[in-house]
Amino acid sequence: MGYGPDPVPCLSLVRSHSFVAVAGNHDYAAVGKMSVDAFNYAAKAAANWTTGQLSQSDVDFLSGLPLVANHEPFTMVHGSLRDPLEEYLLDAGAAEASLKLLDPRFLLVGHSHFPFLCLENESTPQFVEFTEDVVLPLTEQRWIINPGSTGQPRDRDPRSSYAIYDDQDGTIERHRVEYDIESTQNKMREASLPEYLIERLKLGI
Repeated sequence: MGYGPDPVPCLSLVRSHSFVAVAGNHDYAAVGKMSVDAFNYAAKAAANWTTGQLSQSDVDFLSGLPLVANHEPFTMVHGSLRDPLEEYLLDAGAAEASLKLLDPRFLLVGHSHFPFLCLENESTPQFVEFTEDVVLPLTEQRWIINPGSTGQPRDRDPRSSYAIYDDQDGTIERHRVEYDIESTQNKMREASLPEYLIERLKLGI
């Protein structure tokens, strides 16, 4: 929500399924629950455009999303447990702060659009690569998990990134899938969204 040209179809798809979801900063910005003053020019323009696309039903849905959700064995948050909307959880200090607040064992985050795993250990939390197409058993350690982004990856791979949790085997696996970037870019141009956002899609930045 907040960057692409199809916010309403995306919301409709999500709402057609049984799901657990949390609010992010762009969700709050789109419905006026958060100021866009701190956004860069492109993000601000996209957020304001998105606001104009939403129906009252969409606004009500996004406004009602929690900042934190628990669904065993996961806690879900957009940014971090210390700052659910805006903290980029990308260093040991931020990871340690969230781990201190974490219950149950695993924390699912987004916001950075960058896939990673962060494992708790006796000293400093350890960030490791969330390898693609590898089945990982969830151990007794506490983990922070970022599956990356389906809409605007920023790890220099433009393919959509996502992860699947197998609740029978207790494993998680991350995948990539290609999509029609050019078509998405054309729709963004038709909507007069900032060229910076359009170009970055094919670069994965």
